Amino acid sequence: MIIDYLHGGHPVDVDADLCIVGGGAAGIAIARAFLGTRFNVCLIESGGLGGEDRNQALYEGSSAGDLEFDPGTSRMRVFGGSCNLWGGGCIPLGRQDLERREWVPHSGWPIDYAELEPFYRRAREYCRIGALDLADGSFAEPPFHASLRFDEDKLVNQFFARSPILFGDAYRTELERAGNITVLLHGNLLELKASADGRRVREAHIGALSGARCVVRARHYVLACGGIENARLLLLSNSVMPEGLGNQHDVVGRYFMDHPSGKLGTLTAKAPHRITRPYERRRIKGAPPAFPEIALSPQFQRRHRVLNGRVHPFGVEGPLPRGIRALRELKTALRNTVPDENALLEARLSEALRNAPVGHVITAPDNLGLTALKLGLGVGDLARACVHKLTDRPTVANSHVDLVGYFEQAPNPDSRITLGQDVDAFGQRKVKVDWRLTALDHETYRSSARVFGEEIASAGKGHFELEPWLEEQGNARPQVHGTAHHMGTTRMSDHPGTGVVDARCKVHGMDNLHIAGSSVFPTGGWAFPTFTIVALSMRLADELRCLLATCASSGLL
Repeated sequence: MIIDYLHGGHPVDVDADLCIVGGGAAGIAIARAFLGTRFNVCLIESGGLGGEDRNQALYEGSSAGDLEFDPGTSRMRVFGGSCNLWGGGCIPLGRQDLERREWVPHSGWPIDYAELEPFYRRAREYCRIGALDLADGSFAEPPFHASLRFDEDKLVNQFFARSPILFGDAYRTELERAGNITVLLHGNLLELKASADGRRVREAHIGALSGARCVVRARHYVLACGGIENARLLLLSNSVMPEGLGNQHDVVGRYFMDHPSGKLGTLTAKAPHRITRPYERRRIKGAPPAFPEIALSPQFQRRHRVLNGRVHPFGVEGPLPRGIRALRELKTALRNTVPDENALLEARLSEALRNAPVGHVITAPDNLGLTALKLGLGVGDLARACVHKLTDRPTVANSHVDLVGYFEQAPNPDSRITLGQDVDAFGQRKVKVDWRLTALDHETYRSSARVFGEEIASAGKGHFELEPWLEEQGNARPQVHGTAHHMGTTRMSDHPGTGVVDARCKVHGMDNLHIAGSSVFPTGGWAFPTFTIVALSMRLADELRCLLATCASSGLL
């Protein structure tokens, strides 16, 4: 059942066995694990079925760190979560990503790869990527794949799969039809009210922008609102514990990480498409949906004492032939429709999250007749483009290749989420992001940029030119930005002094509060986080089913 708080008919109180706050990849995965069971689940989502500016404004906040960070445009408040904007990338973390690395302070997960692997296998079905075999930090390389070859002591090709779904769209119907699951849309968590001793959550107080209010009471609660909002909601739940829930050791919100990204340099070559073509995310009929990325090998990371990272070669088109430009303008005109609020919001957020070079800007023409004339005059350009396509070359020749890096970030307790002084529409304090890098981050960019550029240039018979900001020594400001992979703010640890949740994702010092999502990651490798989020959520769902079954068998339900 789905109930929308903005359209009336909502209950004042809800009783459930499990309350999940957040209807993104993690929350939906946990809710689905209870389909057809005897347990009642309430899944609370602050957004609606489509994006809305008024709702999105609740994500706004401020930036306080050396690196500018906009919390209002790096996530989306909607059923299905920020994955409504994702590119579908799925890849497991590697064994070394989870291990304690003595050159990476605060590294090491309290669980190992063997603990995660069975849940990675189950996550493939949820993400609908097929039964691809797992490898170390990768899916197995498809046969006959023509990626570049490198010295594997330095660089390796790691393969990710591409999910074809948006989780909210894919699983909405089965959640709507489920007799034991209630989805509350436009329900915003205002506070998790704790017992007097702070050891249990008694109830979740929910509000809608319409002014409606509700209380949800459950046996167990899960926060699944993302790497920023999970920390903010714990800090806001402070009527009993002034420092916020799970924050006795001042760890909530600390160790905030992203996957910093920036241009590392430029490659020139006689045939640049031979460098870029193997790494274009083209789906070839009959081939497995696995695509390579160029990554630092575990050996290189250990030997040079750096973090993990990958690079992507982006072909930059040269001058656009007249016929090709006219064809693109015509296509733009033919698909030019009046976007709704959701489409406009998605476009704005996608532009803010862009982490690839900007190509030629094509707008709809004012005069279709003139465009058709240009198309006719440029028929030779179209013919050449067809020949290029038949020989597996880009329709427009690349002038050069931009190498863009994407890196693991070192865990840093001074990189953190706190509450600012400004308030949102509910009178709740907005988030303040203090995003900070360390000397290890800077050294990783410098060391890896050269090996990426030189190895790819060698494999592709080209020349590499390093970006000026990477030639400077010391702590020169790195030219990087975030990629909306927010991690670490409720990190997993066996010790409450260094983490917010334990190895089973239960909040330290609390009996019935759990956290799902990338906020529990102690480190993040370079991997797109969604696949690991889903795997950990399935693992947590199994734990919750056992806990609720124990309650039922002891007569507590």
